[in-house]
Amino acid sequence: MPKELDDWHGRMGGYVKRPDFAEYSEKYADYFVMRRRDGIIELRMHTDGGPAAFDFAVHNAWAQAWQEIGNDPDNEVLILTGTGDEWLRVSDASPEATRRFMAEPRPKDFAYEHTYYDAVKLLENFVFAIDIPTIAAINGPSVAHTEFALLCDITLASETATIIDPHVITGVAPGDGQQLTLQELLGAKRAAYHLYTGRPIGARQALELGLVNEVLPADGLVPRAWELAEEIMRAPRAARRLTHAIIQRPWKRRLVQDLGFGVAHEMFAISADRLIS
Repeated sequence: MPKELDDWHGRMGGYVKRPDFAEYSEKYADYFVMRRRDGIIELRMHTDGGPAAFDFAVHNAWAQAWQEIGNDPDNEVLILTGTGDEWLRVSDASPEATRRFMAEPRPKDFAYEHTYYDAVKLLENFVFAIDIPTIAAINGPSVAHTEFALLCDITLASETATIIDPHVITGVAPGDGQQLTLQELLGAKRAAYHLYTGRPIGARQALELGLVNEVLPADGLVPRAWELAEEIMRAPRAARRLTHAIIQRPWKRRLVQDLGFGVAHEMFAISADRLIS
């Protein structure tokens, strides 16, 4: 936040304190390694210091983190990346393991709180709560959830990066976000092919299809993200933030129109499968 405005808040009084970087970087330390320099905040997803491993706790934490990061006026450009040579992993990515994971007994109201609600807020908070330019650096292959990278204003990818929606091949309808990014960026026909087959899109193909902006060697990926972030920071504060608003408007329309519809259908498909089985 500009110092003059911050000082004015202090003199006037009554303004609620905004999130503090030191506090929320520690709060979400199990999920992100955060660093900030000159207004540029880097979020590196991780689990125990290695590549991020997906589970429902991660699902929940990400959605909350976007709100606090977006509400900190000292954040001016966001870089999102992963750890090591994978964007996101699970211990067993087989369709059978995924079905077992989804079918595990859960407490009452788990379905609403941690499948439907978290799935919706995961994307809504990323798009509606973060009002600064965003850059993704997809550092390697992923089992799912590259939609955040595609929702970013600029998306970079390493040579080994992959983009995939695995829902149908694991017996679940694709409704929680990746399908929206594929439909918006690839068009209905090409998106349908990848949604039905679960065929991953490699980095070079993603560049050709317009899913990513640049493909780079792994060791040059994050430095390039910082180079772009520093270039963006040279623009006036209002100009860069309002440019982000313009760039994100198609995603806001898409989420308002289709996100709840998709998640509800995904949840129904899971419930129907349980009833039949």
